[in-house]
Amino acid sequence: MEPKTDVVVQLSGEDSNTFNLCSLVTRELKRNDYRDLAKEVQERLGEQKSQDDAIQMFMEYVHVR
Repeated sequence: MEPKTDVVVQLSGEDSNTFNLCSLVTRELKRNDYRDLAKEVQERLGEQKSQDDAIQMFMEYVHVR
């Protein structure tokens, strides 16, 4: 499944805290004028049951490296 945007976010090598990863994703979405999607990602984060679920959710919005 292709992400909703063409934004690419580097998550490997970063602090693996789920909230930190979310901030990286939302920051890049905002930088690329996807503010509504950034808000959606933040709202959906609390619904994820694990870090793997969160990363899968991030991949719905951005290309993750």
